[in-house]
Amino acid sequence: MSEVDEIDIRILEMLEEDGRRSFSKMAERLKLNEATVRKRVLNLQKEGVIKKFTVKVEPAKLGTKTVAIVGMNAEPSRLLEIAQKLCDFKEIKCVATSTGDHMIMTEIWTENGKELTKIISEKIGTMEGVEKICPAIILEKLKD
Repeated sequence: MSEVDEIDIRILEMLEEDGRRSFSKMAERLKLNEATVRKRVLNLQKEGVIKKFTVKVEPAKLGTKTVAIVGMNAEPSRLLEIAQKLCDFKEIKCVATSTGDHMIMTEIWTENGKELTKIISEKIGTMEGVEKICPAIILEKLKD
């Protein structure tokens, strides 16, 4: 893999600000030609630095009033199996294995607290091998 340089970092920062920013606008700002920026972005994709282009949405605008970070512990022999199963739930937007207080960390979006409780008790809590579930409702995201 080729090394990421300062120009690549600046391109990535611009794309993180606005993933729809055109190559020509980035080139203008970087004082490069458009073909150079295009080639660099394609190379960053090919090398796996850029995994995908996506959209960030505001959960509340979609009727999602409850966003929670839910940590959980599992039987060590079932950790990866449980983490993989959690990926199948549409309400769970992020699943990560971790060190620290919890073995698995998730971000769950629901319409309300009642729906969150139902997911935790009926879907996650009934999974064989789940030992502990610790939800924390997000009050306000200051940086995303």
